[in-house]
This record gives sequence, C-alpha cells and structure tokens, in this order.
Amino acid sequence: MMTKQEHIAYWVETAAKNWKAVTPLYNAKCYVEALFWGHLVLEKLLKAHWVKDNVGNTPPKIHHLIKLAAQTKLAFTDEELLSLAKMNEVQLEGRYPDYIKNIYKIYKLKETAILLKEVDKIRKCLLKNLQ
Repeated sequence: MMTKQEHIAYWVETAAKNWKAVTPLYNAKCYVEALFWGHLVLEKLLKAHWVKDNVGNTPPKIHHLIKLAAQTKLAFTDEELLSLAKMNEVQLEGRYPDYIKNIYKIYKLKETAILLKEVDKIRKCLLKNLQ
C-alpha cells in the first residue's frame, strides 16, 4: 500500500515526464497537442495537491482543472483561473470533431506560446507549493 507521500510523488513524477513532451510538440508545430500535454501536466500536479490536501489518496477521476483546484487548499488569481479555463477548453473540446477545427484555428504559434508560458508559471507554483 502506497503512502500519501508516494501518491504525491507518483503524480509529480508523471507530470515531469509529460512536461518533457510539451516542447518537442510545440517545436514540431503541433500546438494543440502541446497544449493537451500541458493540460495533463497541470491535471497531475493538481491531483498531487488533492492528495496532499484531502484525507484520501485517490483523487477524483476528472480532468476539469478548475474543479480539481477547488478541491484543494490552493488559491489562484483571476488570470490563473482564466488560463486553467482555456486549458480545459483545449483538453475537452480538442477531443471532439465538432470543436477540434476551431481549436486548431485559435492556437497557432503566438497564442500557444502565450498560454504555455502561463502553464509553465502555474506548473512551477504548483511544484513549489508541494515542497
């Protein structure tokens, strides 16, 4: 049986592995895919915080970043919440053909770079708050 700290370490370690995929995808001009993986990184780090801040060790099996964040003791700025909402949009809408075309139209080089910069900022804060 894993300890609480081992559960947290699992989420942190897998988020770090996923983060390594973001830059190569971005450099290959796979912008939506880079954002998708960025979402996964934030999701896993929020799940690490969920484990830290709750009695149980198994976070809910959801992908909605704002809902996960609400179940932790973290406080986010309005700007960070907006970035989380945008990441939710990419992750959720990027899965379905009705929406995917719009996501690909929106997230080109500049827009992706701006959002990934915010993702990295949030990622670093989440990691710092786990120490």
